[in-house]
Amino acid sequence: MELRVLRYFLAVARAESICGAAESLHLSQPTLSRQLMDLEAELGKKLFVRGNRRITLTEDGVLLRKRAGEILDLVEKTTGELTAGNAALTGDVYIGAGETRGVHLLTRTARQLQSQCPGVHFHISSGDTTDVTEQLDKGLIDFGLLFDPINTGKYSAHSLPAADTWGLLLRRDHPLAEKAAIAPADLRGLPLVISRRVRDGSVLERWLGRDFGSLNIIATYSLVFNASLMVEDGLGAALCLDGIINTAGGSPLCFRPLTPPVRAGMSVVWKKHQVFSAAAEKFLELLRQLPEDTARK
Repeated sequence: MELRVLRYFLAVARAESICGAAESLHLSQPTLSRQLMDLEAELGKKLFVRGNRRITLTEDGVLLRKRAGEILDLVEKTTGELTAGNAALTGDVYIGAGETRGVHLLTRTARQLQSQCPGVHFHISSGDTTDVTEQLDKGLIDFGLLFDPINTGKYSAHSLPAADTWGLLLRRDHPLAEKAAIAPADLRGLPLVISRRVRDGSVLERWLGRDFGSLNIIATYSLVFNASLMVEDGLGAALCLDGIINTAGGSPLCFRPLTPPVRAGMSVVWKKHQVFSAAAEKFLELLRQLPEDTARK
């Protein structure tokens, strides 16, 4: 399977048309059609359903589109690392992170490195723990920002001088908004929206004093912005971390911390035995030099 043919395949998948893809690739339609038929023959799978006006992907085609994108991204990343100049530090650093103000520690370090080495560029993708670890495992990113606890059997980690506070995101007209903090008993029977990464044995379950099966969980989220829309529309209250959703000014929402307090520490992680590019190595070196009070600045 040639990379060139994978690029042809993705162009057709995006355009949903042999004609449109051929034009963008500067190929003749017969040439492109033959390349695609050869690809299907090589794989022994039908990748497209050819209609009168548009082409759609089969289930196998959808899978190949996802994998082809990952393969080409990894090729581009590797090529950039190998062709980076030696005279001055250049290259790309790829980071995956969840929603947290702790990302400031990464961006401030990135600013420091970029000011020293303008040829270094940064690429940050957002997602929860599941998304970030999947990208790490596939080699698509150099570092991931994850909340503790970390699977140290699988990843190396550097703990950051920062922690977020768990609490409840509510509408301001909710009865619990009158409380200064939320106790476990306050959640009894309450319609809740929780993160999909929260699991049995988590710090929240220990705070709760019982399993999550006893809660009235009506929805889950991977990114808290969408959870805030659920809360705003009255679907429920969201267990989430502070500092992500702006609840100041005229916001219809408010945040109340849990009591006793529940804090979430965080670490930058990478695959064990990872071989870094020079740019990624320098970024990690600067990250390890962060002073303990950085998070408060």
